[in-house]
Amino acid sequence: MELTGRDFDRIPKGNVRVPVVEFARLWLAAEQRYEQDKTWASFGVVQTCRWLAGATVRPESGRTYVAEAPVTGRFGVAHEETIEAESIAAEVLLFRRPVAPWLAERPGWLLAVVQTLGWAWRRSGQPPIDVAAHAQG
Repeated sequence: MELTGRDFDRIPKGNVRVPVVEFARLWLAAEQRYEQDKTWASFGVVQTCRWLAGATVRPESGRTYVAEAPVTGRFGVAHEETIEAESIAAEVLLFRRPVAPWLAERPGWLLAVVQTLGWAWRRSGQPPIDVAAHAQG
């Protein structure tokens, strides 16, 4: 997904607890990385950033849609209560055993979602990807 300044301007400031500029840089770097490697881990970061940003996803083919919550698939714009619920749902799923077969088929995706929510929402840990190494372009 190609991002524009409008996408960054629309990030709800209450949806992230890190500086919005840092979040925007991470989101841009994640989109660039995903375009290059198409891994589940990269998609986990992208999907979470899109949802937190309230982004409209514009696929090359098909209809546009508002990004949905990565784990629960909840539709609608993210806000404080739904972000907290998504964070909890992601962490519960991360530690659930046995691992669901559908989840095993998405290597790195769930951990990327948990790390992105942890960094952007809970302000814990490091960004899920190295922004300095991937944000240039």
